[in-house]
Amino acid sequence: MQSVQIFGSKNSQETRAAERFFKERRTQIHLVDLTQKPLSPAEIKRFVDRFGLLGLLDTDGKAYADSGLKYLKISDAELLGKIEQQPKLLRLPLVRCGKQLSIGRDEKAWIQMLGES
Repeated sequence: MQSVQIFGSKNSQETRAAERFFKERRTQIHLVDLTQKPLSPAEIKRFVDRFGLLGLLDTDGKAYADSGLKYLKISDAELLGKIEQQPKLLRLPLVRCGKQLSIGRDEKAWIQMLGES
């Protein structure tokens, strides 16, 4: 049976949508609540390598505006530190199935992960 790892927040509407999507397809889910446990550096690197650091950020979100990142010039290392401290800066959910990754609410990518057509 295929297993999917969802990195998100229990109170995130997008994370709950991903959870529901995979449960409806009877896929085994491992949910990592980023408010309880931060992303490991290796896991962050996996998503950054695929989507770029800025691709992971929810630039339309309230946390992004409140943090002032729109106006700050900070290094990638400082930005990674902020992401680890504030998961709300990320476009949630981050979904991983084997080597396939997706960010945000992306049902097309989720369908591909499960090998559906």
